Amino acid sequence: MLKVGIYGGSGYTGQELLRLLIGHPDTDIVAITSRKFKNLAVSEVYPAFAGMTDLKFVDSSPQQLVSSCDVVFLAVPHGEAMTVAPVFVAAGVKVIDLSADFRLRDVSVYEEWYTRHTSPDLVQEAVYGLPELYRNELKDANLVANPGCYPTSIILGVAPLLRDGMIDPSSIIADSKSGVSGAGRDLQLGSLFCEVNEGFKAYKIGSHRHTPEIEQELGRIAKTALTISFTPHLVPINRGILSTIYADLNNGISASEIFDLYDNFYGDERFVRICKPGTLPNISSVRGSNNCDIGITVDGRTGRVVIVSVIDNLVKGASGQAVQNMNLMCGLPEGAGLDHISLFP
Repeated sequence: MLKVGIYGGSGYTGQELLRLLIGHPDTDIVAITSRKFKNLAVSEVYPAFAGMTDLKFVDSSPQQLVSSCDVVFLAVPHGEAMTVAPVFVAAGVKVIDLSADFRLRDVSVYEEWYTRHTSPDLVQEAVYGLPELYRNELKDANLVANPGCYPTSIILGVAPLLRDGMIDPSSIIADSKSGVSGAGRDLQLGSLFCEVNEGFKAYKIGSHRHTPEIEQELGRIAKTALTISFTPHLVPINRGILSTIYADLNNGISASEIFDLYDNFYGDERFVRICKPGTLPNISSVRGSNNCDIGITVDGRTGRVVIVSVIDNLVKGASGQAVQNMNLMCGLPEGAGLDHISLFP
């Protein structure tokens, strides 16, 4: 059994990690940390876990945890993960970081969008944790940068077209909608019920921190630097992301060729499901699961392809993908602990 620690477990991603790992056949959760809830039973903070675990939150340092963990998930804010990851990596503990601290390969870009990086030497060691693109690298990784939720939906949605040169890389527009859990569990005015309920708003247009991450990974696929238009929106649902992605098609590409391309690209992927022609995905079909559902439409009038990609932001967009990465890093079946049917209705 793998001995697993969750460092920073009091937020939604930590709670989701615990939900998934409790049901994992090959893991033993040895510690879950939280300064705020120190010494409280997990079931007191999250009553859903009553009768499922006897774990208590502990306020332990990385130095206190390294000897007891084979794998640790860092579910701490941006800027904090970079201060603790080196301790675990140096001790031979495999690390999956759910913050943005190791996602951007250019440290200067990270510092432009986030804060000063204190562990730049580890950035090049980190593998970007999108299994559908980097599975082989993940099998040998010791440090994984778990992707952001918006980037996961967008990159998976457009990757096949970029790889095969079927679209103009400079024409990509991504319009995404997210549930409120994407904002985290801390109290924020914009996340209060009365602020969100029956509302629907765009935010951080042209300035969202996930933008350079999306451009980095799409640029790697296209083998050229690119810039996208990315607009996130907040919708009054608990969880889920729906990204609608637009791009100009190169001449002479038919709708049937595009569907064949996606079927071939993702045909062996356990967690990516391509919708049949004429149908489009719904957030309700992936909620609670590690699936990404993708639908494609060709707009012949404008010469554009329109891709709709949906995920659960807490699962495939965060904790589920992190467990998928752990499975690959540790030689376990990739889908272990992730065989959850979507919660519907």
